Amino acid sequence: MFENYEIYLKFLNEKLTKFFNSQKQYIFCTKGCGKCCKNAQFPYSLMEIKYLLAGFLRLDKATQDIIEANLQKVAEEKKNFKGEKFMYDCPFLVNDVCSVYQYRGVICRSFGLMTTSEDGRIKAPFCCFEGYNYSNVMNKRGTKISSRKFKALGVKEEPTAFNVSYKFLTSQDFEQTFHFLFGEKKPLIDWFLPENNSGEAAAEDSTNEQAKNNISVA
Repeated sequence: MFENYEIYLKFLNEKLTKFFNSQKQYIFCTKGCGKCCKNAQFPYSLMEIKYLLAGFLRLDKATQDIIEANLQKVAEEKKNFKGEKFMYDCPFLVNDVCSVYQYRGVICRSFGLMTTSEDGRIKAPFCCFEGYNYSNVMNKRGTKISSRKFKALGVKEEPTAFNVSYKFLTSQDFEQTFHFLFGEKKPLIDWFLPENNSGEAAAEDSTNEQAKNNISVA
């Protein structure tokens, strides 16, 4: 079920590791920070949610109970939400640490780097404005690199933006290359809403597949 997807994840992880290592002078991600796991929408495809739930099934009962309670809480909050764009903390974040880190989605793996938009503009991660990634070289508006700040650092490797948008990394090009389908995409919490049984179906699929094979971690 996950063989080709895991091959893709291995390829993606290798690329992202190189990108992050090349930008280590500007990256301030630390375990327990959790900023990228809060107040967002977290786009997830059907393939990603099935893989995430495969990781969930490997957790101890106590952690599973915490996540289930988080899911119910966020789902209830969305049910009562009257605005246009519902933002929430990831239900799989437990004590500010990702409980399913090896099974996390594409957006979770790529976040933290500077990206290039379709119109060629540079986009800094939002944590830049909170003193984290690229904050030591970006201007106050977060729209471009400050040459003054870069020179003051005295480093050789320049800050670089990469084409690692979720749209690009989950495009048909990768599906065709690695021979799998991402499937439908929507915010993470939407897979678990009462009127949507897709999350339960994905969990059941993952349970059945796990009974047949040992799921390897990319």
